[in-house]
Amino acid sequence: MNFFSLLHEDINANKGNFKGLFIVIFFRVAQLFSFKKYSIKWWFGLPILILYRLISDYIMSIELKPNTVIGAGLRIEHGFALVVNKNTIVGSNALFRHSITIGCKKMPDGSEGMSPIIGNNVEIGANTVIIGGIKIGDNVKIGAGSVVIKDIPNNAIVIGNPARVIKYINDKSYSHS
Repeated sequence: MNFFSLLHEDINANKGNFKGLFIVIFFRVAQLFSFKKYSIKWWFGLPILILYRLISDYIMSIELKPNTVIGAGLRIEHGFALVVNKNTIVGSNALFRHSITIGCKKMPDGSEGMSPIIGNNVEIGANTVIIGGIKIGDNVKIGAGSVVIKDIPNNAIVIGNPARVIKYINDKSYSHS
């Protein structure tokens, strides 16, 4: 998917949500200078990358590194206290709420373990923690305050600490709104 198609889907996903729209557009522009596939020299965009880090990390408290792989249609609601490990892979149409941590486990030797792989159409509730080399399937809803440390199958609704499946979504065409 090219940059403009990606940006267009992100803009549509964040209509009426100025804060989310601002950070997602800024994130995508910063990605232009972080991914080799766009072939724009990083040093040309250094001022943009510095400005992005200042605004996202230090003013808005959103740690979303530009080299993180996230599909089209990213929606951020109530963008605050969001931390996504740079090695996390997120599919299309993800919905992130506030106070979410998505990351890796610290290994006994101090190194970082694997990060989560999150499927398409995944909605993540506020104050959720997703840790480790786990896979979250497509069309998943993760309830607020959940701690996810194990794989989640497709079409599941999960809650709790540790998170557990409470229901399955029968409609395969599910999309959060």
